[in-house]
Order: sequence, then C-alpha cells, then structure tokens
Amino acid sequence: MPQQAWSKKRERQYQDIKSSELDRGASEQRAEEIAARTVNKNRARSGEAKQASKISTRTKSPQVRGGQRAGRGLGPGGRTKEQLYAEAKRRNIKGRSQMTRNELQKALSR
Repeated sequence: MPQQAWSKKRERQYQDIKSSELDRGASEQRAEEIAARTVNKNRARSGEAKQASKISTRTKSPQVRGGQRAGRGLGPGGRTKEQLYAEAKRRNIKGRSQMTRNELQKALSR
C-alpha cells in the first residue's frame, strides 16, 4: 500500500515493517495495515503529512512505544493506567486522580 507522497526512506521503512510483521506471523493484510499506520504516524510526527491528529504528534513514536497500547487492552497486561484514567474521566468517576491502575479497573468494571 505504498503511496505516492512517501519518500524513498518511507518506502524502505514500510517494506521493513511489513516484512517484520510477516516474519512474526501476521497476515499479509494485517502486516500492510501495521506498516502503513506506522509510516503515516512517523510522517505526521516529522511534519511530512499535510494533516496530523493531536495524538500522532504528542504521543510516543510507534518504535518507542513498542506495542504498549496494541489491541486496546486485549493482551495479558490490559489497558494502561492512562487509558483507564481517560475512561474514568469520560464516565466522571469521583476520586479517579488518586486511584491506582487496579483501583481504576475495579471502578470501571462496576
């Protein structure tokens, strides 16, 4: 899914990420999706993209993050404290700023 707007560097990055995902056992479609998302986020962070979301420019790069939020809580570790806090804030749970990760999980499960 390489795009015309991508530089040669981004093309190489896309191919490297795609082949890495295929080596890990991802399907062709999933590998292409992960590679494209990663390259596009990196483009947004470096100012190469015309538009960039706030989350693309303010959070860690995909390489630094290393899958911390992958699957949105489907893995063994579950959601991060930041994700749980954001959900608690959205639900207007009182005392959320003083809660630990486990306490936030319990409060959200009620």
